[in-house]
Parts: sequence; structure tokens; C-alpha cells
Amino acid sequence: MPRIFGRPNYVMTRRRSLKNIHMKKQYNNKLGHVTLLLLLASSAAAPLFAQNNMPLQAKSYDVQNRTSKVYTTADQSDMRLTQNGTLNFKELKQPLETQICVFVDPAIKFQSFLGMGGAITDATAETFAKLSKDAQKEFLSAYYDRNKGIGYTLARTSINSSDFSSDTYTYVKDNDAALTTFSVAHDEKYRIPLIKQAIAAAGNKLTMFVSPWSPPAWMKTNNSMLKGGKLKPEFRQAWANYYVKFIKTYEKLGIPIWGLTVQNEPMATQTWESCVFTAEEERDFIKEYLGPTLHKNGLAGKNLIAWDHNRDQVFQRASVILNDPEAAKYVWGIGFHWYETWTGSAPQFENVKMVQDAFPKTNLLLTEASIEKFNPDSLKSWALGERYGNSIINDLNSGAKGWTDWNMLLDEHGGPNHVGNFCFSPIHADSRTGKLVYTNSYYYLGHFSKFILPGAQRVATASNRDKLIATSFMNPDGELVVVVMNKSNDKLAFNLWIHGEGAETTSLPHSISTYVIK
Repeated sequence: MPRIFGRPNYVMTRRRSLKNIHMKKQYNNKLGHVTLLLLLASSAAAPLFAQNNMPLQAKSYDVQNRTSKVYTTADQSDMRLTQNGTLNFKELKQPLETQICVFVDPAIKFQSFLGMGGAITDATAETFAKLSKDAQKEFLSAYYDRNKGIGYTLARTSINSSDFSSDTYTYVKDNDAALTTFSVAHDEKYRIPLIKQAIAAAGNKLTMFVSPWSPPAWMKTNNSMLKGGKLKPEFRQAWANYYVKFIKTYEKLGIPIWGLTVQNEPMATQTWESCVFTAEEERDFIKEYLGPTLHKNGLAGKNLIAWDHNRDQVFQRASVILNDPEAAKYVWGIGFHWYETWTGSAPQFENVKMVQDAFPKTNLLLTEASIEKFNPDSLKSWALGERYGNSIINDLNSGAKGWTDWNMLLDEHGGPNHVGNFCFSPIHADSRTGKLVYTNSYYYLGHFSKFILPGAQRVATASNRDKLIATSFMNPDGELVVVVMNKSNDKLAFNLWIHGEGAETTSLPHSISTYVIK
């Protein structure tokens, strides 16, 4: 909701207004009546601001003199990001209750857009390395070419191993607290070459952030990188130094690092690499070790992201960390995942919105999402893409500045994964045929990443039917992008309504459409 700031003191304003009115009446009674109206109007008015403190703009968005295109992906059809029409706007001042509408007000702006992308894991890099040169080119173009593919601009990778590695590893020898043996030689075989190709394919503009799953085993209370455990107090400084070593080493190799998360899923004790931080522990590690260490080593410009876990506890974590100014001063934002559904809960988008409302200066970013329990028989399931579309729209509408998928590429088994935690990815590689298999998740992701550019701003959007969900962004060049998803079995005719103008269009059953107006 827009907020009102700076409302004048009513009593003082009224006193000044009456005094002015009296003086004007003595000069000219007719002029005094005009002044009365002007003064009362000015004293009652207050500037309106959007959620990110951007002023609401009264300027109307003229759709009559703009061109528009529609792109659709739909179940029971061959449409996959297919251009399938244009829009014709005409006057529609007041829609009827019986008319289905998606309402867009480009004058009301919210958060800016950082980007969308996916993680370059060891599993993704190892699978990529097994592809033919032609298939590798296809993969890079499919993800990073905005014209031929879906234009990813955001990426994530791990510090040390994750479950989507073929083995467990670190970058130092045991008990080397001074980090004199630090080396990323392991990553230079598969992961670093792919990251460099990805950066080039993205036009040398790829926003990369990094995340640790676990410190080395000897730094932890359980003496294992797996199954939780905690960072030993005596190694807090050494572990903070480890992030610095990793970032500086990757950057020396030609891989710019935009930011980092403190710890992947800090409340999860997993069978794979994991490490537990309570909210207070993460807060204190940030303010006493990681934040100062980044600053002392010339990395104050790196964007530090806290939490990096599910939506269910995102507000509690944000509250503990951001209410401490000595920790908050180092934090760019709060990262979150979508896996809270493992508890039996529905997705808890309202918790993300609560963080946005409570801490409006804090950035929000979905840092990981993946559909688990891989089953090759479900590669064509339409539910895969619909879960993505539903989450992306609701996360963006809740204040997220960007959205990061998990593995960009996995093999025909949903791996490799050294603990058997096999998952889906938008694209799978079939090692038997050498072909890439595209799930509909890829196309659903593309309806956002292909059209919404970094630097865009979300604009006010509302639907009057729950079968249609939508979000809209204004690109830096003035191009308006509206994404509408139909979750139902019904073919729905509706009006896209913008400032008193409506365009009749149709949403197919189980479809997603992007409307581009420029």
C-alpha cells in the first residue's frame, strides 16, 4: 500500500490559513474566497509515496499510441513463449463487476528489479562438460541470449561443496586456520570454465552471488561437513577470512562477485553439507566477524545477504538481525527459499511481504528454488512450470527484487548428487542421446526473465478473479511488461485495463502470457 509521509500539523496549518484568509478578505473579498479554497486544499493535501519511497506520479500512461505484443505458453498446445497476438486498447472508464479484468497502474511504482537466473552448481558444470560442443552452445544460448533464449542476468554458486557435487570438498587442508593452503583447483576443472562461458554468453554482465553450505569439518562442532553441526567459536575469524579468500581468488580468475549469503539454510540439519546458525548466532557473526572482515579487506561493496532459507521463518530472522543496527549496517538484504511446503504448509508469501512492510529499506531476494524428488515420468508435467509461475508472481508482488532458480542443468537422473537428493531442473541433459530436454519450467521462467530487465520497477497490478494472477514491471526504457498466469481449467476472456483504457484478450487454461507494451 502507498504510504503517506509529511502530513502537516493540522492545527498550526489551519491557524495560518485563517490568518491569511482574513488578510485577503480585507484586500479583496472575491480574491479572499479564491485564496480560501487554495489554502484549504494545500493544507489538506500531503505527498504520497510508493512502498520504496518513490513518489506516486499522476501522469497518465498513454496506451493508445503504443505497440503491444503477446507471448504465451499453454498446456495442451505447442505454444512455448510463442508470440500469438497484439492488443487493441479502447476506452473503458468503469468495468462492470461481471467483466474479468487485470488492472495495471504504471504510475504507482514499487521495488526495482535486480534480475533472474539460476545456480551454476558442480552438478550443472559436470553435466555441461559431457555435452557435445553444439549442445553446449545450445544450453548457453537458451539461458543467456535474450533474443534466442530467456536472458538470464543473475547467477549463484557455492563456496565449498554442496549436495549437488559429486563429492565433499573444501579449499584448504585440515587444520589450516591461516588458510595458507587455500586453492580453488577443484573448481577449475568444471565449474569455473562454465561460469566464464556463462559470463561471456550474458554479454559480460552476470550478477553473481556465492553461498557456503558448510565450513570445513575441522571448524565444526560435529567434525563433519554433513548433518548440521555448528561453527566452533575459535574458528569464527578464520571462517570470515575464508569468504574473503574465495571472493578474491574467483575475481583474480576473472569472475566478478556481486554478493554473498552468510549460510545456506542455516536452520536445516541435512544429510548433506549443512551448518546451523540461530538468528542470534548469525547476527553476531555478521556484526563481529564477517561484516568487519569484508570491510577491512576492501570488500565493503559486496552485497551481504542474511537468512537464505525458507519463507516460514524469514520474518523472525529478519527481525533479530535488522533490529540490531550494528549487524544491519552490513546487510544488503534478506534471501529466502520456497521449501517451507515440506512441513505441509502452503507457500507463505505473506511472510515475505511482512519483511518488506516492517523493513522497507531492506532488499529481498529469492535465492533458491527447486522441485525435489525427481521422477523421469514427470518431465512433461505441467505442474512443474505452474509452481514456478505462482511463486515468481507472488514473490515479486511481495517485494522481491529478483529470483534465483537452483540447478540450471541436471542429467537424466536428476543429478549428480552425492547423497541421492535428486531434483528437477528447467533443462535436463540425456546422456544417452546427448539431447537437452526442456521442461515447461524453463518457459515459465522465461516469461519473466526474457522481458523484465534489470533496473525495471514493479508497478501496481491487481486481478478481480483468483483464477488469474499477475505482476507488472516498467523497464528502464518505458516498456511495460505484464505477466498473467491462468491456474484454472477455464478459458478466460478478460480486459487488460490501464488508466481508463481496456484491451480485450484471452487467457487459455493452464497458461502464462506476457504482454509487452512499448
